[in-house]
Amino acid sequence: MLNSKSEIKILLIEDEEYDIKRVENTIRPFNDSIKIISAVSSGIEAIELLKNNPSNYDVIVMDYQISGGLMGEALIKRIKEIDPLYQIIVITKITLNIANLDYANDLISAGAYWYCTKYPGDMQYIYQPTDFILSIVNAFEKRKIEQERTKSKNKLSKGIDEILEKRKIVGSSVEIENLKKRISKCANSNASILICGASGTGKELVAANIHYNSERKFENFIPINCGSIPHDLIESELFGYEKGAFTGANKNKPGLFEIANHGTIFLDEVAELPLSLQVKLLRVLQEGELEKIGRTEKVKTDVRIISATNKDIGKEIEENRFRRDLYYRLNVIQINVPDLKKRADDIPLLLDYFMELYCEETKRKKPSLKHEAIDMLTKYEWPGNVRELKNVIQRLLFDSEDVITTDDIKHALIKLPTKNISMEYLFENLLETKEILPLHQVKRIFKMKYLSFVRDNSLSDTETAEKLNLAPPNYHRLCKELGLK
Repeated sequence: MLNSKSEIKILLIEDEEYDIKRVENTIRPFNDSIKIISAVSSGIEAIELLKNNPSNYDVIVMDYQISGGLMGEALIKRIKEIDPLYQIIVITKITLNIANLDYANDLISAGAYWYCTKYPGDMQYIYQPTDFILSIVNAFEKRKIEQERTKSKNKLSKGIDEILEKRKIVGSSVEIENLKKRISKCANSNASILICGASGTGKELVAANIHYNSERKFENFIPINCGSIPHDLIESELFGYEKGAFTGANKNKPGLFEIANHGTIFLDEVAELPLSLQVKLLRVLQEGELEKIGRTEKVKTDVRIISATNKDIGKEIEENRFRRDLYYRLNVIQINVPDLKKRADDIPLLLDYFMELYCEETKRKKPSLKHEAIDMLTKYEWPGNVRELKNVIQRLLFDSEDVITTDDIKHALIKLPTKNISMEYLFENLLETKEILPLHQVKRIFKMKYLSFVRDNSLSDTETAEKLNLAPPNYHRLCKELGLK
């Protein structure tokens, strides 16, 4: 019946000696695997035993009516407060109500696993002994399953905590505290959310914090940059396709909405979606179903949509580039992420946080920042917001030694003219040093500086890619290679 190493430990709560004997007689053939560890006559004694030795028992067998005042549903609830995974089997004399659904519902609602009758009263065994033994075994197995599930959930929760720690929103300003409160409220809702803010303010970070604090946190969080995928591929990426739907479709491809089922999908730069795809996205929001290329039947999906934009959606609607009805569906709740210059008090905290992070990644000692250097960074306007700040810190750590000075800051904050860029101006900082750098290193520094400059002076990644004359996938690949994403 049980694994040879398994032993079911019983706490028996019974105030009549004859009925204790009946339980003992019933389980005697299974004494090698089912043992009564303790037998007490009152609910108060039972609670004390469970509090002092919570791991000593697996299954509680209890009389419904016992002496001492604490009995029935009240006792069941007290036991469950100590450990909700305790499985409780109730033995009752209330034969008149044994088929009463209300009575059974009261027991189950209180937390009982199973119940049986003591009658006929002259029997030396529990009535229907096979059912009684099976209920003990099943209760034990249920406890083990619930314990494993709890362990797994705790591991997942620990993993979520680690994710949130890595995606922490740093800051103590009024603006950030208000943003955190807004995120907390949104996490408790299932409504669609539109996140608005300038490029580099951390819109994906906000979306991730909403997801990982919500009831969907154990499901997938799928971020997608709508501006980084060519228009002719974005439909198949989002919604997938069936095998044979078109030339080259050699197998079924699940779309990102299918992968994100029961979780959250984050549509960054949502205003970049072509109008034809906006119609299909609207159907997902309205009907909870999507259309796959090559499939006639609709696919049901349960996905929370969080979208983001740095564009003026009102202007996009007026110029017929964005559907008004889709905007209303996406913008049930709106979150506005403040520019970094509007929360300058947070800059010293962000400096310290990112320097710690990047120094740990590169295994180097954290340099110190002179007071005037911190002051210079705090007063800077940060047109590229937190993204630019991260880039500047990476440059500072790359170029500086043990102490970061204002000269280092000026070097890292290099700003180029937006027109007629001169190569001499661009390279003057590289050529200031007397150290001769390898060519590949100079190329990398140049790419980092130039790409960062163009991105800091663009409204979106799509616009940056266009200015650089790069296809969006190539642009994103380059950013990743340079550590700028």
